[in-house]
Amino acid sequence: MKNQKSSIFKKIFYSRILFYVVLLLAVFILLLYNFIYNNFNNITLEQLLYSVENAEGTNTDAIWKGVFDIFSKMFIFIILYIAIVKIIKRKKSKTYVKIKLDNHTKEFPIIPLKRSWQNALAIIFLILSFTFVFVKVEAYSLFIHENSTFIEDNYVDPKNVKISAAKTPHNLIYIYVESLENTFFSIENGGAYNKSVIPNLENLAENNINFSHTKSVGGGNVPIFATWTVAGMVAQTAGIPLKVSGIKNEYGANNFLPGVYSLGDILKENDYSNYIMFGSPGKFAGRSDYFSTHGDYTIYDYDYAVNKKWIDENYKVWWGFEDSKLFKFAKKELAKISTNEEPFNFTLLTADTHFIDGYIDKKCNPPFDNHYLNSFYCSDSEIGDFIKWLEKQDFYDDTTIVITGDHLTMQDIDRTFDVSNKKNYQRTLYNVFINPNNEDKSYVKNRSFNSYDLYPTTLSALGFEIAGNRLGLGTNLFSGKKTLAEKVGHKYIDIESKKDSEFYSKKLLEDISKSVNN
Repeated sequence: MKNQKSSIFKKIFYSRILFYVVLLLAVFILLLYNFIYNNFNNITLEQLLYSVENAEGTNTDAIWKGVFDIFSKMFIFIILYIAIVKIIKRKKSKTYVKIKLDNHTKEFPIIPLKRSWQNALAIIFLILSFTFVFVKVEAYSLFIHENSTFIEDNYVDPKNVKISAAKTPHNLIYIYVESLENTFFSIENGGAYNKSVIPNLENLAENNINFSHTKSVGGGNVPIFATWTVAGMVAQTAGIPLKVSGIKNEYGANNFLPGVYSLGDILKENDYSNYIMFGSPGKFAGRSDYFSTHGDYTIYDYDYAVNKKWIDENYKVWWGFEDSKLFKFAKKELAKISTNEEPFNFTLLTADTHFIDGYIDKKCNPPFDNHYLNSFYCSDSEIGDFIKWLEKQDFYDDTTIVITGDHLTMQDIDRTFDVSNKKNYQRTLYNVFINPNNEDKSYVKNRSFNSYDLYPTTLSALGFEIAGNRLGLGTNLFSGKKTLAEKVGHKYIDIESKKDSEFYSKKLLEDISKSVNN
């Protein structure tokens, strides 16, 4: 009898454990989706898969903030649930629902609900939660395979294109500003604010070469698979999407798109020395892998700064070190590099404006009530000071400066921009070309273009001549040649890019053995 009671107790115990595990898993799935939905804008499944697969070097503070937010809400949920159950059990009366079956009526207890019914409902809740999120993030796309030859048909292999350097080559300083888009402009220049959030960058765009979708200042579209940092960098330097191949991607050291021929590759072949500086660990998302294998870039990152004792080994701000230090270190290195005979390409990636909400430097006095807007205002001030410093350097006259966003901001639009009342507002990627070796402004305004076009356009800005004015999927915007977006539209490019491409998988992701030209 004792063993029988013990067996019954175990069954009840395990049944309760199963119930709470299933219930909390369902709640966790919904809270995780809610956290992503409320904090990020237009984050794609591909980006999530890529980030999880290449998470080394990420900002752990942001991760722990999300984990705390989710688990604190789960704790509150379970406490409330247990409290409600306790209150119901104290009631003497029971509540039934009557269901007529054939010639008789059967009563089913609703309050309190039988354990077997509770378990069944918990499982149904889990299935519905999983299905809801599965559909919302379009996870079914991983299992739907439709082929397209779009990339193959439109890809121009840079290895087979005659590219001639300028007689007097310009140096290149390329600044990727995290999440920079033209929405931060004043309303006067097509932005969303009465007062510009980024006055220095807005002024630079007005007074230098800015490729625009309008007759005024503006920018270009960010295609799918270029919507996160490393993908945006690949798009702008290789003219291709960063497609994620199934559940596990295939990007890593010595194996990062070995089939492409990038901006760094071309510059290296023309005797440029390539450098890139991050305020975070370069290994995050495979960035250092890409740049070291395509152009043999010297990598200055958080780990490099620690090793060189630029910062203390225990120093950690935001993603590594803040932008004020990034530009301080950049000035120091540029002063040395500029004394060399060969031309240089010095690339920087800022981080202070990274979501969620950005980082505000202590020395900055921001004017806005919104923390994220203030991070852009302060970063804009740092960039403005850096450009003023460059203008005073001996190498400035022989240097082209390109400033662009790596992608549009992923922070929730409603919390960031006052554009909800503007019908069909077009958010565009910021770009400016300062002191280009190509001064032709004939085809600067009223253009339809995307991140891919910045690849050949940057080379043209340095004075390179490109036969046919096309590289990768990009078109030289200084030329009068139509971009792919002007030919087929942004939507069509995204639709076709989502589909499977044997050319991409076999020739770009692995190695190009048979080139395709237009």
